Amino acid sequence: MDICLWGLGGHIVLPEDPGYNQARQDYNRAIQQYPLIINYCRNKEDVAKAVNWARRYRIPLRIRSGGHNYEGYSNGSSTLVVDVSEMNSVSLDEERGLLTLEGGVTNRQVYEFVSARGYPFPGGTCPTVGVSGYVTGGGWGLSCRYLGLGCDSLEEIELVNGEGRLIKASRRRNAELFWACRGAGGGNFGVIVSMVFRLPPKTDNVTLIEIDYLHATAAGQEIFLATWQQWLKDADPRITLIARIYNSANDGLAMLVRGVFYGEADEAKVLMEPFTRLEGAECSFQYVPFLEAVTIIGSNYPDSEKFQSVSRFVVRSFNQREITELVKLIGSPPPGSLFAGLSMYALGGKVREIGTDQTAFFYRQADYIIWLETIWEENRFAGVNRSWINRRFPALASVTTGSYVNFPYSRLANYLEEYYGDHAALLKEIKKEYDPCNIFTFPQGLKSRGPKQAKAAVLTGSETEEAKKKPADDRAYRRFRYVKNHADSGRQDFLK
Repeated sequence: MDICLWGLGGHIVLPEDPGYNQARQDYNRAIQQYPLIINYCRNKEDVAKAVNWARRYRIPLRIRSGGHNYEGYSNGSSTLVVDVSEMNSVSLDEERGLLTLEGGVTNRQVYEFVSARGYPFPGGTCPTVGVSGYVTGGGWGLSCRYLGLGCDSLEEIELVNGEGRLIKASRRRNAELFWACRGAGGGNFGVIVSMVFRLPPKTDNVTLIEIDYLHATAAGQEIFLATWQQWLKDADPRITLIARIYNSANDGLAMLVRGVFYGEADEAKVLMEPFTRLEGAECSFQYVPFLEAVTIIGSNYPDSEKFQSVSRFVVRSFNQREITELVKLIGSPPPGSLFAGLSMYALGGKVREIGTDQTAFFYRQADYIIWLETIWEENRFAGVNRSWINRRFPALASVTTGSYVNFPYSRLANYLEEYYGDHAALLKEIKKEYDPCNIFTFPQGLKSRGPKQAKAAVLTGSETEEAKKKPADDRAYRRFRYVKNHADSGRQDFLK
């Protein structure tokens, strides 16, 4: 390759290197991109060198931690990918109640660290997601109604800015940048190299809630959605749920509920009676250590998937006609789809207690996030699955508002307003102040101008054949274990 690598630190992977094809992959394998250089940074100095190099040679850069951006925005063809996944140290100051993470720490790593010391953490469900990207987009997780969004525990960030300098931001220093990075910071203002969080109270056990409704009907899914929105109106803030209606190759029409309750199983059973009374409910309530609960939730996430999705916020109850139309969205999956689903992520509780303008996360008054997705394996079905989402988006958008930036959708017309609501204008001003040369860009970034990102490739040939060889296993698409597979585990807290 005819390019000068002088000035870069850390570990460098180039297109001609044996490990390049694996290193360029992110979680969503439906998006294939070919960066110019992948730079695995091992410390802050390596990150600063990478930013300075990109600025010097006018090469667009992308910031990658866990590589889970659904539209591939932590990667890009003909770019320098600044990968911080090797920067994963964690430290604890119990006397001050503070937890410090480097920029590449994942959900799994922080969960294992804090749980060994008796603490929970308001992280996400997928164990390999990078905490820095998760938190700077707001950070929905199964503790959010009780502990707040991930960004709500953030006390300080340290990042490398567009000049290659280290700057810190908190409520007392660079306060406007700190505000922006709690809900709109992912990839927009700099490379986050460390974060300081306020520790939550210690917790021994939580109740893991798992409910399946297999081989259901469309009418049953309508009842389920009506139950969900009614339950959420006065739900106990100690409980956070994911609810999902879906249509899969193995289960047909089905539903599920997964959640965490900061209390004992017997109380959780009472709180969940509206769901356990529904026809076909197979239920499990396990009072387990926090680490066991989040490990079980994350255990069936595959290493990668091929999918297309879109998210929205729900701010009101749906009427019966609207519920019927929502169920119809997944009634006829596209060709090649192994899983089509509509998921609901509960908000409210502690999320709503914080004022809308206290952080950049705008949709604090929403009831929940709703997320439409389809998953396939064979590349020849990619186009029809993407079109399936695109055709359904207008119907979903007509009864919802805004989109969750951590669940991005590339076809949003006014994406800044969709992601950030009334905060978009202020965020643009903060972008101008902290990144005036627009060093940090991606297709849906703030003030995203400059070199265009090359189009992602559509894979064909041998990689399609490789995908065909994979056995269809619904666990990889539901992302949760089946209740029926552990119903006879002998736990006394299992509810028939």
